[in-house]
Amino acid sequence: MSSHSSAAAPSGTAARTVAPKATRQGTPKLRADGVSAEARRQAAAILEVLAGVRTPTEVAGQLAISLTRYYLIEGRALQGLIAACEPRPRGKVRTPASELAALRRECEQLRRQAARQQALLRVTERTMGLAPTSPATSSKVEQKSRNKRQRRPKARALQAAAVLQEAEAPAAAPSDNGLSP
Repeated sequence: MSSHSSAAAPSGTAARTVAPKATRQGTPKLRADGVSAEARRQAAAILEVLAGVRTPTEVAGQLAISLTRYYLIEGRALQGLIAACEPRPRGKVRTPASELAALRRECEQLRRQAARQQALLRVTERTMGLAPTSPATSSKVEQKSRNKRQRRPKARALQAAAVLQEAEAPAAAPSDNGLSP
C-alpha cells in the first residue's frame, strides 16, 4: 500500500497523490525482466561505447573480459539490434506450439467424425440385414474384442429368410429322388 495519505481522504482510505511519471513520446519503455544482471551490465557498457562515452578498452577492463571478447559481445548485440529492426509479419503468427494444438484439435475432430461414420455404417448394415464388416482395428480394440463375447446379429430379415428357406427345402426334397409323377 502507498505510504502517502491525504488529510482530506475519508476515514480508512488513503488517496494516492503521486502522479504517474510521464514518458517522452518516442522513448521506448525497456523491460529487463527475466534478464540477468550480467547481461544488463554488458548491454549498458556497449551502449556507452557506441555513444562515445567510454572506450572499448575501459569497458573490457570494467567487465573483466578481454578486448576480443568485448568485440564478440558487441557484434552479437548489433546482430540482435538488426534482427529486432526487421518488420514483423502482420496478422496471427503461427508458432510450432500453436500448429501442434491446431493439429491435435483437427485429429480429435476427425476421430469423432470417423466414430460417427462407423456408427452410421453399423446401423445401416443392421437395417439392411447385412453381415457386419470387419473394421480395421487397433491393438486396444482387438484386445477388448477378444475379452468380450461376440454378439450374433439378429436381423429380422435374416430370420425371415431362414424360415422361408426351411419351408422350401422339404418341398424340393421329394422331387430330387428321381421319381417322376
